[in-house]
Amino acid sequence: MSNIRLLGMVVGLALFLLSFRIFRGQKWNRANFFLFAGSGLFLFALSLNPGLINILQRMLALDDAERGRLMALLIFAVGVLWFALILMRTSFLKHKYQFDRFVRAVGIANYIEKIRTDLAGCDVAVLIPAYNEADNLRAVLPRIPKEVGGLKLGVVVVDDGSDDGTCECAIAAGAFAVRSPINRGGGAALRLGYDILQKADIDICVTMDADGQHNPEEIPALLSPLLEEQCDIVIGSRILGSREKDSLFRLAGVYFFSFIINRLTGLNITDPSSGFRAFKMDVVRRVPLDEDQFHTSELIINAAKGGFCIREAPITILRRKYGESKKGRNWLYGLNFAKIVVRSWWR
Repeated sequence: MSNIRLLGMVVGLALFLLSFRIFRGQKWNRANFFLFAGSGLFLFALSLNPGLINILQRMLALDDAERGRLMALLIFAVGVLWFALILMRTSFLKHKYQFDRFVRAVGIANYIEKIRTDLAGCDVAVLIPAYNEADNLRAVLPRIPKEVGGLKLGVVVVDDGSDDGTCECAIAAGAFAVRSPINRGGGAALRLGYDILQKADIDICVTMDADGQHNPEEIPALLSPLLEEQCDIVIGSRILGSREKDSLFRLAGVYFFSFIINRLTGLNITDPSSGFRAFKMDVVRRVPLDEDQFHTSELIINAAKGGFCIREAPITILRRKYGESKKGRNWLYGLNFAKIVVRSWWR
């Protein structure tokens, strides 16, 4: 027996025995145990009797192929690796959702009574996720109207783990502010905000960016179709309105993704990347929202699949006055946006 076969038998047997030590008892994980123990047994058996690979070779019709046994072994190994990858991905998503619920629960645990008092009497809330946007918020928050159509507006700022005093700035401006323990992205911050609005029994939510590019004076125009019961969601569109500045690449991306999303959903949306929106809170109760970043298309696609009525209203996109965009490079933003579009549609 060759040294390589002896080594394979030793490694296989060690892997099999370690499976009992690592994945049994309090650390019991059935799938990982069978994966590791099975791999150890397979390696031990193959090293003991290499002829076993001939069975796999015949099953794959590689009897006459050059290096057929090696090819059969590689195909088997790739299959096992794919299985392990899917298993790990499933486990990751499970823990991701659990972690999201945990962070949101921690984020509002100490604010329950304050939510009910500070937002009491509000039918509409303006929800702003913010990450290191203190300078822009000082200019944006005072311009948000106190009421629209006789309805009182509350303002909720979710500080997504900032280190520039964003939360303190929001509080000083009279907004209800909560600080997420860590920075996770605009979508995660919005979910925390939705939890707050549901605790406060808010009927309608307006989301807008904290970077000063959305005009607070246009909030009534977004709310009007909702208050008139014309639809469930209103999206602010720079295409129907205007913009002070926009790169040609990003503008082309808006047209491209609006075309793709409209083909996938049957809608006629012109600006699927707009974060300036108004919608009934019933939408977020019934629509799955899981994305932490590049999330703007998720609501549109899932709401369309859920049968909600979606309309647009013209808005103006202003220049950012302070700081730099958190969206990253245009091409990278586009790739990630495309990934979320596909994932949301396929879900």
